Amino acid sequence: MSRIGVLALQGDVREHLGAIAECGADGFPVKSREELASCDGLIIPGGESTTIAKLARNFGLFEPLVDAIKAGLPVYGSCAGMILLAERVLDAMKGQETFGGLDVTVRRNAFGRQVDSFESEIDFASTKPFTMTAVFIRAPWVEEVGESVQVLAHVEGHPVAVRSRNLFATSFHPELTKDTRVHRFFIEEVVAPNLPTAISLGSRNRISEGESR
Repeated sequence: MSRIGVLALQGDVREHLGAIAECGADGFPVKSREELASCDGLIIPGGESTTIAKLARNFGLFEPLVDAIKAGLPVYGSCAGMILLAERVLDAMKGQETFGGLDVTVRRNAFGRQVDSFESEIDFASTKPFTMTAVFIRAPWVEEVGESVQVLAHVEGHPVAVRSRNLFATSFHPELTKDTRVHRFFIEEVVAPNLPTAISLGSRNRISEGESR
């Protein structure tokens, strides 16, 4: 059974944990380096991207997260999580930081403010393509993608779901619906093929932490 952590600093943590359980995986909140080290995959939830980044600094998780992403840990970023995985952010707050790793340029709050929230039917490309209702709340969109990035879904001509190797991101909030297919995609098509990397990464982190004590 895959162990899927949810970064539990701010945002839709409980909803993601519920979706993970519906998929038959072992979900748990992540607030420490030790919990991060035990992940086969990690979800960065929607919320406020600047707040999550600052709290990651406060909890001593910012650099470990950057290192884990570089080392190949499978990570899914939803809404604010997409911003935090992006290498480049337009309309960013002053001093805004991201964990990076995903070769995309995103525009923060591109679809408007909270009052402009909406739902849209989207076609999601995967090995088993499907159509779903996506929920957008103060959502970003992707303006530019690098050569390694695959676009999985569009809204109004803008990419709203992208993947590059171990990293996956959506502008929308699948955890706010009863449809678990996006979470299943992450677990089955992003995490599962990378399990040897995730397991070895966790083992290295646990050994390193043991040596440093």
